[in-house]
Amino acid sequence: MLEHCREMTDFATARHNMVESQIRTNKVTDPAIIDAFESVPRELFVPNNLMGVAYVDEDLNLGNGRILMEPMVFARLLQVALPDASDEVLDVACGCGYSTAILSRLAGTVYGIEQDEQFVGGANERLGALDVDNAAIVAGDPLVGYIKKAPYSLIVIGGGVERIPESLIDQLADGGRLVTVLYENGARQGNAVLVEKFGTTVSKRIVFDASVPLLPEFRNEAKFVF
Repeated sequence: MLEHCREMTDFATARHNMVESQIRTNKVTDPAIIDAFESVPRELFVPNNLMGVAYVDEDLNLGNGRILMEPMVFARLLQVALPDASDEVLDVACGCGYSTAILSRLAGTVYGIEQDEQFVGGANERLGALDVDNAAIVAGDPLVGYIKKAPYSLIVIGGGVERIPESLIDQLADGGRLVTVLYENGARQGNAVLVEKFGTTVSKRIVFDASVPLLPEFRNEAKFVF
């Protein structure tokens, strides 16, 4: 029991240090976002062998093409998107569910979409353990999204992409926004982008430089030359 309490204290300290050294120092100032990162136990969303490095300032490989995005990059994406209680959010390629848990602290309703059934089951268990009642993970193709609950005022894609499918743009509400890290034209350096939709007009702007691993589904299809 004593050892368990000590571990909980260690993780709480690591979580606070992550917020102070990785998030606050990188232009993330919104109090609600900072509180969300302070309150969600990141270590619960990684495999046991990664718990000891849950709070390091790098992306964590979860397997099966999924990552746990570096805290600073994810926090800065949220600082750009500024989710609030009026938002219905689609969390694309949500993997272990950590991003969904963070978003649940900020938005009205969150739907995570994930193809891997094991990720879906585990993520929903973790959300339940944290008494999250405004978010759920559903099984499905991240490229297709979750049409059943569309439109969304915010879509977050949980990794690097070489393309943003029209199917996801179509699920944005009027005035909706989408954030992700985009690698255009084979670039090695990614850019965090904010996509906004107003009526039939869709705009995209770069908001900061960022590098995160590419999601396999969101790679451009290889072109063969004969």
